[in-house]
Amino acid sequence: MLAHGSSACCLNPTFKMKRKLSSIQRPFLLHISGAYRTTPTAELQTVIGIPPLHMQLQFEAKFISIYRLRITLPPFITDTQQHDLEMKETGWSTHTSEHLKPNQISFEDREAYIARKDVITIFTDGSKTEHIVGAAFCVLTNDICAYQSSAKLNDNNTIFQAELTALHEAVIYASHLPNNNTSKIHVDNIASIMASSNSKSTNETGRKIFKILLTNPKIKVSWVKAHVGNIGKERADQLPKDATHHGQPYSHTKLPKPHIKGLLRKSMLEEWQTSFKNGDTGRKFYNIMLSLTNWIRDNVIFFFINMDFSLPTSKGFTCDYCCCGGIGTALHYITEFIYTVSWHMRKPAPNFEQEWLKRVANNLVSSHKIRGIVKFISEN
Repeated sequence: MLAHGSSACCLNPTFKMKRKLSSIQRPFLLHISGAYRTTPTAELQTVIGIPPLHMQLQFEAKFISIYRLRITLPPFITDTQQHDLEMKETGWSTHTSEHLKPNQISFEDREAYIARKDVITIFTDGSKTEHIVGAAFCVLTNDICAYQSSAKLNDNNTIFQAELTALHEAVIYASHLPNNNTSKIHVDNIASIMASSNSKSTNETGRKIFKILLTNPKIKVSWVKAHVGNIGKERADQLPKDATHHGQPYSHTKLPKPHIKGLLRKSMLEEWQTSFKNGDTGRKFYNIMLSLTNWIRDNVIFFFINMDFSLPTSKGFTCDYCCCGGIGTALHYITEFIYTVSWHMRKPAPNFEQEWLKRVANNLVSSHKIRGIVKFISEN
């Protein structure tokens, strides 16, 4: 509800608005964390991993302004131009009376293994790995790849875009074949087939495919299972991966909506980190964890107790004396308590305790030990 109309009032929130939104968010943060009312709001936001409400609304406002109102992205976020972004299409792509033939789209793959001399068989595939996004198709004749094509997309494109691009290029190829040839295109992605067979598809590439299929009724699209040993499909699967070396750069596919959100979220997190660094509250926590984090409750309990923060603890985690005779502090349980030997860490010298906490907070193995000991003590 708060995000409604955010594009009009939260693009540049005032100081008064920030304070009001912070007061609205604070009770929820206290309830989620279980902290006492004296815990600073900035501390709660950082530990739980929930951004300040005004930053979240500003993020939503920027996204709506860019994606819906078509406002150019700010230069400090990215130099991507408006025409490089994939926008949502609306309305019908053709007249409502025009539709594909019933046999042009099939979601059954039983015909994928039947080789017919009068049908040109085409297999498509899109792939996204850590390094590349590729799209490709191959034409199979007598179990031999007669023609193949691969393209390298932008690293920010999605796998769905890669699948649609492969299908689009295959449909274009099939449309230029002699009219007396029937083409059967096999795709392993149902979503791309559905987007291409719908005249009201919101995807621009899907609409282009639909129009080509509409004017070429001899082109048929069928779903096929992936990784089942089909020669054509296996060849098509390999081509996008090879596109990193041999594929031609493909610039016709625009950047997707998640890419825009990613840029805006990165900008928001950088602003949040700067605010956390230069803030007046939560300095004890900042001295331990210099960057933003998202801790689970077990880590919160341990570090807040050691830093003398006002956070309630789990059952039996703090008391005046331990059953072994020591002082029942969180540091004692993690370094000396006889029943938690499996999770013990080396006890720091008193003058190095702050530095020790900082290293433990930023170490993954130590975090797992802390979770184990807090869970053990809570259950026993």
